[in-house]
Amino acid sequence: MELIASFFREGGMFIWFILLVSIVGFAIMVERGVLLIFRYNLNSRALWAKVEKFVKDGHLDRAEALCANSPVPLMRILHRAISAASGTEKDIQNAVDEAALEVIPSIDKRVPYLATLANIATLLGLLGTIQGLIQAFAAIGSADPSQKASLLASGISIALYSTAFGLIVAIPMLVMYSVLLSKAHRIIDEIDEFSIKIINLLARYREGR
Repeated sequence: MELIASFFREGGMFIWFILLVSIVGFAIMVERGVLLIFRYNLNSRALWAKVEKFVKDGHLDRAEALCANSPVPLMRILHRAISAASGTEKDIQNAVDEAALEVIPSIDKRVPYLATLANIATLLGLLGTIQGLIQAFAAIGSADPSQKASLLASGISIALYSTAFGLIVAIPMLVMYSVLLSKAHRIIDEIDEFSIKIINLLARYREGR
């Protein structure tokens, strides 16, 4: 705790701006992390195996019920496709496209902000470093000899603490940005894959009736 307190006591005014960035970034990491890693966590292959079996056996109602009332994007798209199975193949395609347009933007929503906030935290740390160096050089050039050592130490503290705190905030954000972006891309790739599969499966089901 003493180390944390020293950051805010000796780090200069830019420390507080970095703290604000860290709070916003942390809120995004928690919200997106819970959504993408936990709520949207799904064994898509196992789900598809069940849906495919129900459709091939002619139990569209059971396949539709399996995917109903779920917040998971893939299940919402499969549900929309199965609900449109009584229409033409074009109707099924339109239903899938409409559902995809609704759910895909929400998957990686706010994730790119983490990279931006990480850059802002780093730049604010750099500004704090410049502020500290300016103060240190001012102390060397014009300060009273009795205060020179104190002002020089204060300027160096501001420079180092600002840089350190900026990096402490930025590095976890960049790591989490990579993790969440990878997870979002995987979910979107699964949507693309199984959207085509459900359209083809329902088309074969219609032909076989």
